[in-house]
Amino acid sequence: MSSFYERPILNSPYRAPELHHPLDDNGRPLEGEPKSGRRPSRFIVPVPASRKKAANDQALLDLETYTENALINEIRGYLDSWRGLRNPADWGVTGTTQRLLEHWRHHDFVGPRPFFCQIEAVETIIWLTEVAPKRAATKGLLDQLAKANAEANPQLFRLAMKMATGSGKTTVMAMLIAWQAVNAARKDSKDFSRAFLIVTPGITIRDRLRVLLPSEPDNYYETREIVPPEMLPEVRRAEIVITNYHAFQHRETLPLPKVARSFLQGNAPEPLKTTETDAEMLDRACGKLLNYDRVNVINDEAHHCYRHKVGGDAEGPLTGDDKKEAAENEEAARLWINGIEALDRKLSKGVRAVYDLSATPFFLRGSGYPEGYLFPWVVSDFSLMDAIESGIVKLPRVPVTDNLIQTDSVVYRHLWKHIGKDLPKTAAGANKLSPFDLPNMLRTALSALYSHYEGEFDRWERAGIGVPPVFIVVCQNTAISKLVFEWIAGFERGDAEGERAAFHAGHLERFRNYDEQGGRLARPRTLLIDSRQIESGDALDKGFREAAGPEIEQFKRERNKREGAGGGQGETSESELLREVMNTVGRPGRLGEQIRCVVSVSMLTEGWDTNTVTHILGVRAFGTQLLCEQVVGRGLRRQSYDLNPKTGLFDVEYADIMGIPFDFASSPQTTKPVAPKPVTRVHAIKERIELEIRFPRVSGYRRDLPSEKLEAAFTADSRLEITPADIGPTSVVMEGIVGAGVTITPQVLERLRPSEISFNLAKHLLYTQFRDDEGFPKQHLFPQIQRIARKWLDEGYLVTRGVPIGAILYQDQLARAAEKINIALTRGSEGRLLAVLDPYNPRGSTRFVNFITSKPVWKTGAQPPKCHISHVVLDSSWEEQLALTLENHPRVLAYAKNQAMGFDIPYLDAGVMRRYVPDFLVRVDIGGDEPVNLILEVKGIRDESDKAKAQTTRELWVPGVNALGGFGRWAFSEFRDWAAMDEDFAALIDRLMQKVPA
Repeated sequence: MSSFYERPILNSPYRAPELHHPLDDNGRPLEGEPKSGRRPSRFIVPVPASRKKAANDQALLDLETYTENALINEIRGYLDSWRGLRNPADWGVTGTTQRLLEHWRHHDFVGPRPFFCQIEAVETIIWLTEVAPKRAATKGLLDQLAKANAEANPQLFRLAMKMATGSGKTTVMAMLIAWQAVNAARKDSKDFSRAFLIVTPGITIRDRLRVLLPSEPDNYYETREIVPPEMLPEVRRAEIVITNYHAFQHRETLPLPKVARSFLQGNAPEPLKTTETDAEMLDRACGKLLNYDRVNVINDEAHHCYRHKVGGDAEGPLTGDDKKEAAENEEAARLWINGIEALDRKLSKGVRAVYDLSATPFFLRGSGYPEGYLFPWVVSDFSLMDAIESGIVKLPRVPVTDNLIQTDSVVYRHLWKHIGKDLPKTAAGANKLSPFDLPNMLRTALSALYSHYEGEFDRWERAGIGVPPVFIVVCQNTAISKLVFEWIAGFERGDAEGERAAFHAGHLERFRNYDEQGGRLARPRTLLIDSRQIESGDALDKGFREAAGPEIEQFKRERNKREGAGGGQGETSESELLREVMNTVGRPGRLGEQIRCVVSVSMLTEGWDTNTVTHILGVRAFGTQLLCEQVVGRGLRRQSYDLNPKTGLFDVEYADIMGIPFDFASSPQTTKPVAPKPVTRVHAIKERIELEIRFPRVSGYRRDLPSEKLEAAFTADSRLEITPADIGPTSVVMEGIVGAGVTITPQVLERLRPSEISFNLAKHLLYTQFRDDEGFPKQHLFPQIQRIARKWLDEGYLVTRGVPIGAILYQDQLARAAEKINIALTRGSEGRLLAVLDPYNPRGSTRFVNFITSKPVWKTGAQPPKCHISHVVLDSSWEEQLALTLENHPRVLAYAKNQAMGFDIPYLDAGVMRRYVPDFLVRVDIGGDEPVNLILEVKGIRDESDKAKAQTTRELWVPGVNALGGFGRWAFSEFRDWAAMDEDFAALIDRLMQKVPA
């Protein structure tokens, strides 16, 4: 068996892929071990080979070309080198962008943490915007992109990010908005704008993307910690409009019947104008965005937006459903791109950039390009295979053999080929048939996949999961979907005669909407959906309204029962109601909670984020792998995002597929369903506003020396220890097959004299810490600095264990030593240390805390309350113990766990500026005129980085903030023994009280 099927998940979702499964020329997994490194970007949709001999017409889906994407791979190479730069000062981006990149890469998120693929997509756009234009070697990439856009999108500059379904495009949008909005608020530049138009293919996604509006209580910037809290004020200044592309349709301003129109037209040569102008349409669709000179456009599911290729006819003549689908695609794409181009013409500086997000950024049927042709402006790619190998999505699997020996192909893999000719093409054709007339092969397929579903349903029940798994059927047209829906869920006829039954409960027991006696169940289990109708916002047409009528009435009654009888009336409300049911499938407490089966006309809505889909049946034609991936993608969102503690990877989840020629796993496997962890919203409680803790946001430190006489006061924290773990092995034994061995050591480092070391230390200090207002080193201070560096060496503050003393001259160790000496100089020299506040948001507060987490939490509940925030997130049992101590101590006035508050302390670690996030902030009464604010850290074993954090907080941050004034008095303490937390905190309070003047 191929290693792919034994071990499909190879990589952590939070790091760049380190392994990949080898694929053949058609993108199918090969036998053998995984390969090291990341798979190059290729246009690949893997399709495992059938175990049967391929029929002639089975090869229709293998016509795609599997070639590498040279542009994407070249950009990846540059991006890897750029990402590997250790010092943020070398990144070549604005200070705001630098802060955001550090936050996304290194912040300890309490809720969902951004995947590598999400960060990479945003990094690519950032690099192309801020870095590539400044470098001669990379300007050519931008020229290529400009040329690609000039051919297909005249006047617009589009950049597309290809991200597999389920990999989190909404998070990427939030990151892009944050990057643009905060930069634009802090710096006027052609590269940034705080105005955004987000365009979606339908109302469902439009409504779901409201989490991108900063005014929403569950917005991603706060609940997902997309930005550090100090940047939230700038994000709130962003102007964001979310719309579906249908809003670009020029509406009738004067609806007239034909006779009235003819009367008003009279003999006028020009036709009567009764529709909106571009300006009127934009005013309605874009609103306040028209007040800005430049706007960013974000296209979700961007494969619906393109301009038809001039003179292009790559597909040849089309007929039937193919022709109808091509016409619908063409009309939607033209309307979408026309709207963006109209906005570009309207704004004084035009559309700044268009950012496209899609799992399948390919031209559709009817575009004039070959169907499935990749947009040439795609700049990043995280393919479905990459997502599977990182465990980000479910693993799809379909049958690869069967027991029907009369055919050379696997029937249930390409079902339409065997049954399509026997199914109705129109509603009129369907009216002549009954559900009992469905082809035997289709009924068998439904029964077979349902049988597997029953086993999964039982496993979910035993696991205590409160919602059922979901089975979806994707049909070619409304006529087929109605018959399939009635066969599955049951039907009743008021005018039935003869041998046709007036009532049937439905063939699949757990999907029935009726009981055995003919009564309708209180809650429908099966839902019939026409995505295109409900996404456009138009009223439901008569045929669909009749087919889904009984269920619509039931949902109305249930909603009225839950919310009161005021809603659910009228045609428009029916499409809204079905949209709500569809969007809440599998969500406890919502209308769609108990839906088990969804029968969809055409495609299920893109962006449908139900994560409980386990089975999919395709009852439609599949001409390309593009369409296969789009349909399969509806079932790929994971249920659980908890890493396996043993492997550090996600566990495999599966979606079972029939009727779609698309496969990864060839053998059935049983997975143990896992109930998702409960999610807690951690937030500031308005009623506890008196417990608010305010704090300064410090960006650096400034030293005011009244004289230039330097002295140093060394302490235990001035000690630097270097071991082989810091610099690598320093003793290597080399042996041959015969003869004596030899031990190799870096003797050159052992021969360095103390004077050479002190000279280099002093030089580093001079150039990094002692510059005048114009940036020149204060050379006259060098003798004093070298004297102090030599004192640090002679008094034994440099400790080397198993390494030569010369290891101190490694750049990172030199920087660490210089930081310790500089803090000792600040402590010992007469003068004043001042904290430098963030110029944009100098103050922070607990009042802005609002995020979600699946981590363990402890609900704050002292009486009277002592914490402004609803919960303490428990990263360790020590923190719970400290929270209990703080709740119970009589001197504690208020406290808060420092999680997503935006309180951090800048410090240098080996020459690189980093940010330290302490554990708790506490306000205590120590008997003086004002309380003291404590910064508390719970820490067991301390390394050099931990020492740098503590030393910076104690020696720079606390005195610097206290000297500034306006923020109260501050102090810092560490707790090293969880068992003595109460005693240690009581002793700390006693020490502080003793320092209070009598």
